[in-house]
Amino acid sequence: MTRPRFLVFYVLCGVAAALAQVFAEPASAIPMVGASGAISGVMGAYLVLYPRVRVFTLVVLGFFVTTIALPAWVMLIYWMAIQVLSGVVDVLGTEGAGGGVAFWAHVGGFLAGVVLVKLFARPHRILAHENHGYRPQRVGWSR
Repeated sequence: MTRPRFLVFYVLCGVAAALAQVFAEPASAIPMVGASGAISGVMGAYLVLYPRVRVFTLVVLGFFVTTIALPAWVMLIYWMAIQVLSGVVDVLGTEGAGGGVAFWAHVGGFLAGVVLVKLFARPHRILAHENHGYRPQRVGWSR
């Protein structure tokens, strides 16, 4: 995207996020402040444009700590599932159980990014950043 196109895309994702939150909890007295819904839109766009790019994540299992590389789509769908489940718990639970987090704004922004990205993205720019066959580099001493 060019900068102006990205700005319009980002603002539209933010508006969609706010609308989703208001629709999900119209009687909420908690104000919405922040850009997390618009940022979720960028994450949704990333899912559409670069689903196979590797994302490194830290795994802690007791004293065992390592990193693993997963495709971006796995991490983004996992994150979206957490947002949906947290939103359902927040709506069904007691008032303020979500700690003031607008989970439905995250969901709305993400879905807006998935839907809108193809309208704003430029194919030649996407191809310039395609990452085919990414292999992680070894870290440490070379032989």
